[in-house]
Amino acid sequence: MSFKTLGLSDKVLSAVEAAGYTEPTAIQSGAIPHVLERRDVLGIAQTGTGKTASFTLPMLTLLEKGRARARMPRTLILEPTRELAAQVEENFEKYGTNHKLNVALLIGGVSFAEQDKKLDRGTDVLIATPGRLLDHFERGKLLLQGVEILVIDEADRMLDMGFIPDIERICKLIPFTRQTLFFSATMPPEIQRLTEAFLQNPAKVEVARTSSTSATISHYLKAAEGKDFEKRAVLRELLEEAEDLQNAIVFCNRKRDIGTLFRSLERHGYNVGALHGDMDQRSRMTVLENFKKGTITLLVASDVAARGLDIPAVSHVFNYDVPSHAEDYVHRIGRTGRAGRSGTAFTLVGSDDQKYVEAIQSLIKQDIEWLGDAIDFEAAHQARKARKRGKNQKPNNDNAAQPAPAEKQRPLSEKPDFTGEDKNITRTKQRAPMDTKNKKRVEKKSDEPAFGSGVHIPAFLLREPRPKKAS
Repeated sequence: MSFKTLGLSDKVLSAVEAAGYTEPTAIQSGAIPHVLERRDVLGIAQTGTGKTASFTLPMLTLLEKGRARARMPRTLILEPTRELAAQVEENFEKYGTNHKLNVALLIGGVSFAEQDKKLDRGTDVLIATPGRLLDHFERGKLLLQGVEILVIDEADRMLDMGFIPDIERICKLIPFTRQTLFFSATMPPEIQRLTEAFLQNPAKVEVARTSSTSATISHYLKAAEGKDFEKRAVLRELLEEAEDLQNAIVFCNRKRDIGTLFRSLERHGYNVGALHGDMDQRSRMTVLENFKKGTITLLVASDVAARGLDIPAVSHVFNYDVPSHAEDYVHRIGRTGRAGRSGTAFTLVGSDDQKYVEAIQSLIKQDIEWLGDAIDFEAAHQARKARKRGKNQKPNNDNAAQPAPAEKQRPLSEKPDFTGEDKNITRTKQRAPMDTKNKKRVEKKSDEPAFGSGVHIPAFLLREPRPKKAS
């Protein structure tokens, strides 16, 4: 099958041919005809199969008729991350070379004024993250009544990042008669509920089993026991022994580990960069651009890079931590083995990661091969239980000091009455009586010493008082 059989316009076919593509992928050949028929589409495919072009190409064909009005976009594409939104914009620039369409990108970290200028001149294609889109709407700079096509991309990632309430609110602001294109790599129950609410009689295009990994990826588990520095040593060993390593992404679960691992690899002479969500937009885009160009060989990243990168030539992926969500494993290793290329992924596993490994294997419905000796999770579990019992066991020592018995509390009836006189109570300090005439307290003379025996008396208190000068 070729792109010419899908019903795309001549302008789009010319741009696709200029980009070097001749045959569509499975998701493209399945989704594009339904999009051109103005039907709602539910597309399910693993990452790296060309989902972006499956809605970009038919949208360009449909947008050849009509024109945009100020602050009223004709189409809206929602993306979970800034990087993925920028990637979609690049697709429109690449395939829309023969079109005169206005494309606007609304993401955080960019000036509102520049984005307002693009909206004021009319936008055919609006690509946005949910938060920044609602910011413009609440400021009165954006109207959504003219949206004809709505694309919700990477819906499962939207769920993970907590964007679903924003998505539901945005859908209420868009005309009910819109065309909705819904794409996701996995289909958890929450996403299934959204499809039933947002889509009207959709054409379901599923080119691969939900939550499956690409057949072009070889992935392995590697035991990495011990402390953090020993785990980093295992990673460096894998980097040295990896065959045909051109570049690689190293995924960490926690942002603080990204900085630590980045500095460690840099000290050992690796050409490395770091990427996580707390970085400003300019730094993130600079790191990504350097990684795409090959200036940076290793990229230590959080899950913000699991779906926001479109770099076909990533040869390896390393999971420094086992992802706590099984779906994230599919997306992480999906950064390699894209566009029919082969890729390799390694995951460092500790003895505490048994439930995460089992969840991943249950999701992808296959056992992952161990590289080297496998971890005996049952033995490790028993060892942890034994250590816990040892800590909780009390030492059997007859000479151990016994805690002093608690002092018996006196009954309330035997407690002294501090409000009255009690001969059994010796008051150590009493306030001097008040001289009502001079409004001064009169010091009470007493033959008792001011300090008891054994009390250290400062030297200045032992000096003789100075005689008063005669007036």
